[in-house]
Amino acid sequence: MRRILCLSIAFLAAVPVFALTQQVDSAASAAYSEKYDLLVSRLGPAGVGIETVLNSWSEVDPDNRKLLLARYSYYLTKGQKTTVVSRPGRKYLGNQPLFALKDSTGEDVNYFEETVYDDSLFAIALKNIDRATGLFPEDLEIAFMKANALVSYEKESPDMALACLESIIDGYYADRDSGWSFGGEQVDDEFFAGAVQEYCYLFFSIGSPVSYQAFRHLAEKMLGYEPESTVFLSDIGSYYFVVEDNPKAALKYYRKVLKIAPDDYTAAKNCVLLYRRQNNPKGEMKYLIPLISSTPDEAERMSAQARLDALKNGKRGK
Repeated sequence: MRRILCLSIAFLAAVPVFALTQQVDSAASAAYSEKYDLLVSRLGPAGVGIETVLNSWSEVDPDNRKLLLARYSYYLTKGQKTTVVSRPGRKYLGNQPLFALKDSTGEDVNYFEETVYDDSLFAIALKNIDRATGLFPEDLEIAFMKANALVSYEKESPDMALACLESIIDGYYADRDSGWSFGGEQVDDEFFAGAVQEYCYLFFSIGSPVSYQAFRHLAEKMLGYEPESTVFLSDIGSYYFVVEDNPKAALKYYRKVLKIAPDDYTAAKNCVLLYRRQNNPKGEMKYLIPLISSTPDEAERMSAQARLDALKNGKRGK
């Protein structure tokens, strides 16, 4: 890595060129890499002796990608611990309870596993992942590692995680042909959209007021770049359906999806459910037709057909 030095012209002329350059000892770097792998396999990413190896490795190859990610993993792992907490509700952060106990009134109290972090060690972990991002700005694997850490750290209030993901999205679409990669392989728009959708699903699963807003904002951010994306249009529909309980707004987005992709199963089914909830047989009948043609399940197809036939015969049922 070339260092920027404030030196006089006379001094520069007197110093050999190689003295201004960080020399990488490839053989030593490879040896430390192998030693690191061995220790991790036996002791885990934050085991005894690993920090010493990482410090020595950084002296011979400070900008090594694997080294920086190893440092990130070391401090992230060292700074976390698992605890068991009681929380109201059947799920916490999208997870099922580990167990339930009765309280003094006989009601079930659910207990969940939760990972908590030491703030100072988490900050060091982020410092290393940020350095890696600066050196490898088009490596999505590194970028998503940081997003994952922030989601885990912030839990029900993923504000920094959302900002991180929005920055990744803006960076990707600013120059989508510049060689973005994941796991050493170049990625395309389909891969990228799928990765972002995983975070949308995660925010939705957490189920807190802040995470629901993050879910909506992330989907809207993607629609700003991909306005015809049925995936993110459906996400907004689901936000209004589940979070806001606004059938009119939800139907607006599901109809957009079906206009683009008439055989979209999720949009068709949700339209059916929304019209059924509104006791609107005409609307339900309209969307039972694409539901029947798009469902992959034979039993559901038969049930939907029976429902359609009943509505045609004036039998509404439930």
